[in-house]
Amino acid sequence: MDFAGFDMMQADNTDQIGADGSRGERKESGKRGRKPGRKAEKSDMRAKLAQQMVLERSRQSARECRARKKLRYQYLEELVADREKAVFALREELEKYSQMSKELAQNNIPQGMDDLLAEMGMTQAGNEAFDSKPSV
Repeated sequence: MDFAGFDMMQADNTDQIGADGSRGERKESGKRGRKPGRKAEKSDMRAKLAQQMVLERSRQSARECRARKKLRYQYLEELVADREKAVFALREELEKYSQMSKELAQNNIPQGMDDLLAEMGMTQAGNEAFDSKPSV
């Protein structure tokens, strides 16, 4: 390959690159964006109005979403409170039955046993299994 031709080619390329690093002459096309002093046209006004309507619908949708969320949280809080009350009542009942079981294990008739049996529909007269005297 001829190096003299290569040097010539390189010299041609450097001529095209300007001092500021740009390649060749470039036409100034102006700045992008809206030009100052330009009056809005009807289509621009329609587009702006349409954009405002979209924004208002979006705001309304957000308001409704927040209201639904607030109601959902209120419902869940009420549900949790009801469940906590149920758990508390069941723990009290468990404690009561646990205490009765301990007294029965010691061969004592617990206080409130008659009420419990009546509540369950079992009385001493109706069921011989709960007689205080063992049958021989």
